[in-house]
Amino acid sequence: MGSLGAGFVRVYEGQPLHEVEVFGLRRSLPIVPVGDGLWIASDARLVLGDVEFINRAGAEIARAVSRYGPEVVVTAEAIAIAYEAARALGHVRFVVVRKSVKGYMRGYTTESVRSITTRESQILVLDMDDAELIRGRRVCLFDDVVSTGSTMRALEGLVRRVGGVVVCKASIWREGPWYSSNDLIFFDALPIYVSRELYGKLLGGGVVIGE
Repeated sequence: MGSLGAGFVRVYEGQPLHEVEVFGLRRSLPIVPVGDGLWIASDARLVLGDVEFINRAGAEIARAVSRYGPEVVVTAEAIAIAYEAARALGHVRFVVVRKSVKGYMRGYTTESVRSITTRESQILVLDMDDAELIRGRRVCLFDDVVSTGSTMRALEGLVRRVGGVVVCKASIWREGPWYSSNDLIFFDALPIYVSRELYGKLLGGGVVIGE
């Protein structure tokens, strides 16, 4: 895992909320368990239903990525914000990679992924009609949070496999200490919370969490 880094890993002591300020907005994120001795600040209420936040985030993301000239925005789950970003960029469509095969799909390609919020490996599924939209075009990958980077890598794998050109990667938050590459556009950092016992092991280098 490397160095913990100041603020990236914190001891969980029963605190219910993590306070954030991003895009000029202050919000309280509930801290929720995702594994043995591991908690995260969940942004689900923001990205799935906070209209003010979604509008502001979409506009700011579009402004940040516009210099790369993306022609298509591709996302896994942050659908509302991806829509707002695509609209602000002047796009007529954006692409949502699904997490299961749907009946409407005439064909598809898949990529395996496992994140810190899921206990088991999942798949990302790209519909072949969307693959045709991506092929030969400049693509911006977007996810609301990037922690280990596994979802971004899976998205990139799908896009490259169907002939798309990834020109930028963007998220609202970089979470935890894992993602060290400088290829990610992000606006704020989120810590992970761990038990005191696990924190001690991490400091001693005796355990690795994430992928």
